[in-house]
Amino acid sequence: MRGVFVTGTDTGIGKTLVSAWLARSWRASYWKPIQSGTVEGTDPAWVGRMAPGIEIIPPAVELQAPLSPHEAARRERRRIDLSTLVLPERERLVVEGAGGAMVPINDTALMVDLMVRFGLPAVVVARSGLGTINHTLMTLEVLRRRRVPLLGVVLNGQRNPANREAIEHFGGVPVLAEIQPLPAVTPAMLESLPAPSFACP
Repeated sequence: MRGVFVTGTDTGIGKTLVSAWLARSWRASYWKPIQSGTVEGTDPAWVGRMAPGIEIIPPAVELQAPLSPHEAARRERRRIDLSTLVLPERERLVVEGAGGAMVPINDTALMVDLMVRFGLPAVVVARSGLGTINHTLMTLEVLRRRRVPLLGVVLNGQRNPANREAIEHFGGVPVLAEIQPLPAVTPAMLESLPAPSFACP
């Protein structure tokens, strides 16, 4: 199987947009194994609207509160068991994490533990502006310590050559793409984005 695990340096960073872009470009299936915040809508439903025609695999865990998985599960008197989360068998697969690499899943496991379990190369989504160097380098450091394969970084926002150069230099990874601010996110707008310059690994 070929695929990636899309993580981010923060919540609301654009992971779902990047996941939809990659899935559409590669004609890959999309899966978000843990979805919290279902009371506000779900990322799989959004990806399905933005990238029609790709397979949307239902989440393994759905939680109502828009909180970190461990807290949302606690409020429902549930506990997420990593052993129940198994990668679907697909030719190409884009997996989207919940929050960043250090987000708790339960009382002992973090999102990075799920990344290790799946073994897919990571795409790190980060902002392009102020603060991104610190947040991105810390995320890369965590992933390296846990030996998660790194594909590279995607930057969201206005181009910032200095920040891109710093991330590539100090992070030792390529910036795979820079997605400029979009006037509106629609299927047509997503379709108009240039295809990734890198293949699905």
